[in-house]
Amino acid sequence: MENASKALIIAGAILLSILIISLGIMIYNQAAGVVNNNAMSDAEKTSFNAKFEQYAGTVKGAQVRSLYQQVITSNSDEKNEERKVGIKGIGESTVNETITQIPSNIKAANTYIVEITYSNQGKNKGLVSTISISNSSPGSSPSGDKTTNP
Repeated sequence: MENASKALIIAGAILLSILIISLGIMIYNQAAGVVNNNAMSDAEKTSFNAKFEQYAGTVKGAQVRSLYQQVITSNSDEKNEERKVGIKGIGESTVNETITQIPSNIKAANTYIVEITYSNQGKNKGLVSTISISNSSPGSSPSGDKTTNP
């Protein structure tokens, strides 16, 4: 009888130690998830890119103005501090410059070609990094989606 009670005590101690180790592993995994949370999930990347991808291709000047407004809004958001979007072409800027206003030479009735370039390095990999805007030649037909995907 004495051996049976000692066996039960040892079994209980083993189960308790397994529980403590499992709890420690769970806490470690949660802490590691918080530390590595700087990178965006695929859904967040898709959502971020969708704001700009809707303007890709041949678009009217009014849509280019909306695109500029979208870039200004995105770049001013504190959450997007490390993933600013630059615009090349009309009213040129780079990623490091702050875009604060829509260029006055964008005419609502004109047609423009918008091309999107994605970042291919670091934690911003796969995100829109640069948008190129150029005048469409008169009489050209819409060419569809002009994107350069990573």
